[in-house]
Amino acid sequence: MNLNDILVLLPELYLTAAACLLLLLDAWMKPEQRNVLHWVAILVLLVGIYLVAAVPDVAMTAFDGMFVRDGVAKVLKVFALLCTALIFVFSRPYLVDRKLFQGEFYTLMIFAVLGAMLLVSAGNLVMVYLGLELMTLSSYALVALNRDSRLSSEAAIKYFVLGALSSGMLLYGMSMVYGATGTLALAQLHGAVAQAGMSNLMLFGLIFMIVGISFKLGVAPFHMWIPDVYQGSPTAVTVFIGSTSKLAAFGMAYRLLEAGMGGMAHQWQLILAVLTVVSLAIGNLVAIVQTNLKRLLGYSTISHMGYLLLGLVNAGPEGYASALFYAVSYALMSTAAFGVILALARAGFECEEIDDFKGLNQRSPWMAFLMLLAMFSLAGVPPMFGFFAKLLVLQAAIHAGMMWLAIVGAVAAIVGLYYYLRVVKVMYFDKPREGLELRPQADWSLRTMLSLNALVLLALGLYWGPLLGWCQQAFAG
Repeated sequence: MNLNDILVLLPELYLTAAACLLLLLDAWMKPEQRNVLHWVAILVLLVGIYLVAAVPDVAMTAFDGMFVRDGVAKVLKVFALLCTALIFVFSRPYLVDRKLFQGEFYTLMIFAVLGAMLLVSAGNLVMVYLGLELMTLSSYALVALNRDSRLSSEAAIKYFVLGALSSGMLLYGMSMVYGATGTLALAQLHGAVAQAGMSNLMLFGLIFMIVGISFKLGVAPFHMWIPDVYQGSPTAVTVFIGSTSKLAAFGMAYRLLEAGMGGMAHQWQLILAVLTVVSLAIGNLVAIVQTNLKRLLGYSTISHMGYLLLGLVNAGPEGYASALFYAVSYALMSTAAFGVILALARAGFECEEIDDFKGLNQRSPWMAFLMLLAMFSLAGVPPMFGFFAKLLVLQAAIHAGMMWLAIVGAVAAIVGLYYYLRVVKVMYFDKPREGLELRPQADWSLRTMLSLNALVLLALGLYWGPLLGWCQQAFAG
């Protein structure tokens, strides 16, 4: 280890030290001082954003190329930390009401986002696996945070078992690729694939790695865990799985498929195209019949990951930039949608059934408006942020010569309109449920940041050029 390695890894080393400090603070703090821990955790993430954003966009490596710091990692890390900070702000009233306002929530969340940061900066197959496991093991514990809930325990077990299976498949694929090329470094792997061409061992390794990537993204038919985990997890954890972890999964897909297996793009493009069609079909069609909003958003995640794959199918800078733009847009849309659920939830009332939102406009017009912005953006209604994100990935698929895939995506977007607009219809046109007091939490920080988050979806829909330019610049080199 030299000074350069330390400087390149400074944000990650800082977060590791901060997470350990939070553990110590929690051990010595009295329960009534937990609010201090809450604000310290948010400050830790804000400093982390500064450390990531302050460095120039020049690509640098550490530990003999195991760790890569470049424009792609920078964009993903900034938004992963930002979404996690928003989750901390949104979650406090929810956690307090359920007696889950404990230091382990913040510590596990920071360790999970640290794993995500290592994953998106991986320059080696070993680093991919280390970052992935740090993130997922922390996520398993977070899903089971509410030990008194049978639903949470069941969701955690399903997530753990299926996650272990997918990790095994990913490792098996990596071992095949290593056996065929004799290297674990992604840069050397890329060169070896380009030189040696495709072999049966390489193809099998690629397929198993795509299975592992598909599970982490939540792509059909490897989506079995998503509805149950989304519904069973505490909502404060669900929003993390639906936003930050998806940014990390995109980073993992880019590192493995482009940085490592770019020479086999013709093979994995076709596989991703098939997965895209299946995800768009299953995600949209099954979401239509859902009555639980968290399950509906879970199935919609599957369709959104299908759109993200539309960008990856392009296998070029335009496609990767559009997929990165889509991943960022989905993370922000997801935090806004789940943020409204968190704002309306109370002790003993999760506010997760669609019927719970009946007549919300009559009881809390502002919260109804914020949810409307989130739903319109997720549906891809212009001029919302989500519309331009969908437009860019469809354009990338067309430029890749896959017009048929873009048509499937456009049809799926029309189908998806139904279940998003159904939530809006319930809020604005149905009568409120009798005996149900539906008022938002009084927490000023939650209301302020949630309002900003939702309004940003509209602002970025009107002025999305700078963000797209940043995403394109990340792949320009």
